[in-house]
Amino acid sequence: METPLLEQFDRVYIDEESLGSALAQRVQSFFSKDRIHIVKEKPLQETPTPLSAKNFERSKRHLWITPFKGSFFKRCPGAGGMVCCNYFVLNLGLQCNMNCSYCYLQSYINSPVLTLYSNIHEALLELEEIALANPHKPYRVGTGEVTDSLSLDELTLNSLDLIEFFHKYPAWTLEFKTKSSKVDQFLSVPHKGNVVVSWSINPQYIIKREEHGTASLTERFAAARKVLQKGFKVAFHMDPMIWFPEWKEHYLQLVDQIDQNFSPEEVKSITIGALRFQPEQRHMMKERFGMESLVNRGELFPTKEGKWRYDQQLRNLMFHEVMAHFKAKNPAWNVWFCMENVETWSAQMDLPPRLNPELKDYFEPLPFRPTP
Repeated sequence: METPLLEQFDRVYIDEESLGSALAQRVQSFFSKDRIHIVKEKPLQETPTPLSAKNFERSKRHLWITPFKGSFFKRCPGAGGMVCCNYFVLNLGLQCNMNCSYCYLQSYINSPVLTLYSNIHEALLELEEIALANPHKPYRVGTGEVTDSLSLDELTLNSLDLIEFFHKYPAWTLEFKTKSSKVDQFLSVPHKGNVVVSWSINPQYIIKREEHGTASLTERFAAARKVLQKGFKVAFHMDPMIWFPEWKEHYLQLVDQIDQNFSPEEVKSITIGALRFQPEQRHMMKERFGMESLVNRGELFPTKEGKWRYDQQLRNLMFHEVMAHFKAKNPAWNVWFCMENVETWSAQMDLPPRLNPELKDYFEPLPFRPTP
């Protein structure tokens, strides 16, 4: 169950440089004055890094509003040896207010605060430089790499600015990736049919045990129905699949639930992937969630790209069962892989992605920066 916004943060810090921003004004209208602190520099800098489990937990309770001084736009950081789709990310914050046991941010975040960037206008200028140079190329841009796209959107309202921007470039696609049900704030915004709202999904058994502070599966499906009714597109990411003794029963039931609630024509794509994490994340996960968590019970192995994963044979079995069940329901379901290697693709698909007519547009290379 999602936690109400006002209960999520103990303290809110606003950088002096952000005081004139729309985000800072909304934050000040949301939270009481006793929780808000105006600061000249990043707060809690005395916190030792890398963060301990306790300090990682604390970082989720402290919100910092500040302008970002770097590049907002980049390629999706697919690991070496993975078959990566043609995807770009636009980062408008850092850290997540949800609390999934497997979250890769546990091996990535060294900041003692959850950060939201107040200068989205500069992010849009950066994006426009690329869009003006490549207006007709099919860029896919997501905002859910290092924070959930929508879980704090009622506060930031970034969705409104982003949908308006993408309205000017109908060949481009904007993706909000979320485990939240918070979509009402943008449902009435005009769009060009190029906005995808995607949900990371797992069986409700996994959501309840491992995806703390997130919307239930029923709530995610209900939110997806809302956006479909307003003409937005929908996608699902069954990722990460987590092994446990009854995994097959639960994941095939999840396929049934998708098929019962949606048609292939309503769902742009479904990607699947299995649990993976950096080596240093194992200790953080165990300290934070213990052996009650299913992510700490499975047997994983180091791989050549440096991550720990389930054995290739087990991953192939899990993927095969899910894909076969989708195709048995309806061959039109568009299911493919995220962050998987060539061996996985070869074992599951008849054609490599660039030769597959359903997938080739996703894998055509695109320029990262404007050409001179």
